[in-house]
This record gives sequence, C-alpha cells and structure tokens, in this order.
Amino acid sequence: MANPEWFRNKTWSTDIAADFDVNLGRARRKEQYLRIQASTLAPNRPEIAHALLDRFFKLPDQFEAAQAHVDRATAYLAQGQVEHALLAYEHALIREEEFPRLKTEAYLELPFLVAIHGLRTRYVSARRLLDEHKGRLMFPVDHFKWNTSQALIASDLSEEARPYAKAALVAAAADHSGFANHAKVGLVPVSFKEVSARLQAIRDA
Repeated sequence: MANPEWFRNKTWSTDIAADFDVNLGRARRKEQYLRIQASTLAPNRPEIAHALLDRFFKLPDQFEAAQAHVDRATAYLAQGQVEHALLAYEHALIREEEFPRLKTEAYLELPFLVAIHGLRTRYVSARRLLDEHKGRLMFPVDHFKWNTSQALIASDLSEEARPYAKAALVAAAADHSGFANHAKVGLVPVSFKEVSARLQAIRDA
C-alpha cells in the first residue's frame, strides 16, 4: 500500500528519495508536493530542502512560489545564513505583490529576523513592513512577533519600547488562540524563551 504521507518525510535517505520520486512521477501537481516536502525538511535537512525547491522553481505552476521562498528562508536560517534568508523573504513579498491571492508570513518573519539580529540598516524598511501589514495579525504568535520586532528595534534606538514589550509578553502568555475550533493553533512556542527574557528586561527597565 502506498504511503499517503510520501511527501511529508521528516528524514531523508537514498531509499526515501527514490520512493518520493516514484510517487512524484505519478502526481499531477508536482510543484505542491515538492514544496511541502521541502518545507518539512527545511529545519533539519536544509541542503535537501534547497535541492527540492530548485526543482520546484523549474516547474511551470508557480501558485505557491511565495511560500516556497519562505521555505527557502527557513532552510537558510537552519544553515545560519541570515542575509540569504532575508533575501528569500524579500522574494516572497515581491511574489505576493505580483500574485496577492497567496499570502505568507514573510511580512512578520523578515522584521522579526531584522530585530532579533539588530540589523540597523534594515530598521526603517522593517518598521514600514510591520505598519503596512498590522491588520493581518491573527494569532498570539503573530502579535508576539509584531510587538517583539517593534520593541527590540525601539529599544536599540533608545526609543520608548516598553508598551511593545508588554504587549509581546501578553501574547506569549496566551493559552488560547481566540478561535473556538482551533484553540491551540498559533500559540507562542517555548523556543522563544530567550527573546522573552530580552522583552522582560525592556519592560522592567
């Protein structure tokens, strides 16, 4: 029996790659399966994710191109290549302007990355991006990243940052998404513990 999750492998090997290619050969929407598999592997096998995304971008159906650029950014971050990740997010945003039917989290991820790493030359564009898309915030993690980005940038520029830090920490403490049918979706992960400590310092300054 065929594996229904053949395009969501969390590990990779010669045998898995061969099975993936067999199933991909039978699939109608090859682009979608390449992108999903790449996104699954991006955090832990970024080199494989890049190879799959290279194949994605060679195919004609680019409906999910914006998200593919975001997945590319995830792979770059796993490799510690921050500048390349920023460029990938920028490509995602360009694609969204060209094809607004499909939106991504690039509008949040790019400023968040800029703020976390203190990339001052990008502060103006990061703030503009945050302001332009504030109306898209939905889940606690969205509000956390938006306010964290604002707080860290303002703090680094010696501006008033405490209101943003307080709002980010409120979002981090949320245990319900606000959506009845998806109560645990979009909560702030514990992996942001380090940045939460930075926010606490700003709030208490």
